[in-house]
Amino acid sequence: MITFLLSILALIAGYIVYGAFVEKVFGVDSKRPTPAVTLRDGVDYIPMGWGKIFLIQFLNIAGLGPIFGAIAGALWGPVAFFWIVFGNILAGAVHDYFSGMLSVRNDGKSIPEIVGDYLGNGFRQFMRIFTVLLMVLVGAVFVVGPVGILNNMANLGISVWTAAVFIYYILATLLPVDKIIGKIYPVFGFAMLFMATGIFSGIMSGGFEIPEVWPSGLINMHSNADKYPVFPLLFITIACGAISGFHSTQSPLMARCITNEKLGRRVFYGAMVAEGIVALIWAAAGMAFFGGIQELNVVMAEHKGNAAWVVNEISNSLLGKAGGLLALIGVVVAPITSGDTAFRSARLIIADFLKLKQGPMRNRLLITVPLFVVGFVITQVDFAIIWRYMAWSNQTLATIVLWAITVYLLKENKPYLITLIPGVFMTAVVSTYLFIAPEGFALPKNISYVAGGVITLIITTGFLVVAFRGSKAGNKE
Repeated sequence: MITFLLSILALIAGYIVYGAFVEKVFGVDSKRPTPAVTLRDGVDYIPMGWGKIFLIQFLNIAGLGPIFGAIAGALWGPVAFFWIVFGNILAGAVHDYFSGMLSVRNDGKSIPEIVGDYLGNGFRQFMRIFTVLLMVLVGAVFVVGPVGILNNMANLGISVWTAAVFIYYILATLLPVDKIIGKIYPVFGFAMLFMATGIFSGIMSGGFEIPEVWPSGLINMHSNADKYPVFPLLFITIACGAISGFHSTQSPLMARCITNEKLGRRVFYGAMVAEGIVALIWAAAGMAFFGGIQELNVVMAEHKGNAAWVVNEISNSLLGKAGGLLALIGVVVAPITSGDTAFRSARLIIADFLKLKQGPMRNRLLITVPLFVVGFVITQVDFAIIWRYMAWSNQTLATIVLWAITVYLLKENKPYLITLIPGVFMTAVVSTYLFIAPEGFALPKNISYVAGGVITLIITTGFLVVAFRGSKAGNKE
């Protein structure tokens, strides 16, 4: 219990102390007009209050990540608390803040354009394709999962529910951001926070024993520890709550609505910290509710890794009659509200690339229709396969964005270590995962670590040489 409570306090302290430092490094200008004001178009660039933007940003980046990912990560034990806390404060929230604020400074540009500005045109082209594919993958994943649950609740047929979700996605993608997203997201965002608060209260008052990191809580407690080592599997499993590349695609959505740069820390850094707290609560609930981590491993194995079952069981037990409704919001509405903004982000990324104004409905349809055709095709693929590839792609995107931010900091003669160190670490994570994961090369652990380490060393060395040369050349000019 002490580890859990200290972890929550650490996240709050991280927002206050490290968040203020990161804000100072960026250098906000409260008098500088934001894109919401200078480029207002009534569709994507629309000024909104910071409280509403915070809740929209929180729900955009959250989805099922801080719930399902945290429960899956709890299989490794209290070490998950450490990853959520340090990953969030030092990497994830920094990643989200800079991706949002660089978009604010650059007319609300989408993340591929920002990465291209700092890593070069080759990366820009790669990121345009890679990010759109990831957004469509995310959108497809967040169709398949909720549709299965909805069909279990009301057996209308998978095709009927799939069509219903896609119709909603199309409307949310096409309509102005304040029509659907601006109205219902704050409500659902509040509901998700309320749900997490209820689970927290239930854990604290229910006499549950949350494992501590001491004296031996940092060991790998996964039931199949040899096959699932903490590094890098845990760091891929828990993304939302710690660091997630998907967030960098969502931050520009709200960068087009924020009205003052000084609100950036509340919206971008703050929403990530809030997501981290939600992840901590669900990780703790997973470790404690069934009697311990070994018991959680058994339950998850019995239900074939179905975190939705765990969420329903915990919610209905700890929250009573309201638990069913809140669980429904958690496992159905949350992923749907991330899926629609994934498709919306894909539309804006393509629009930025084509320089196609999004005011006319015709222009929005030209981009949206093909996206949904591809998304529908992907939903026909096995869910487990889509999820695994999405998870690795997500963390790879986060890694690339951290490198891009590092170049920005170098060029501006600002403390670049705040993103260089997380960037190197995440490079090691995604590189090693390729070699060790079952869907990768499935090589032995020691070989995978060496291979991942070599790739990380090569990438880091190459990056530093090129970046420092570019920085010196820029300074001479």
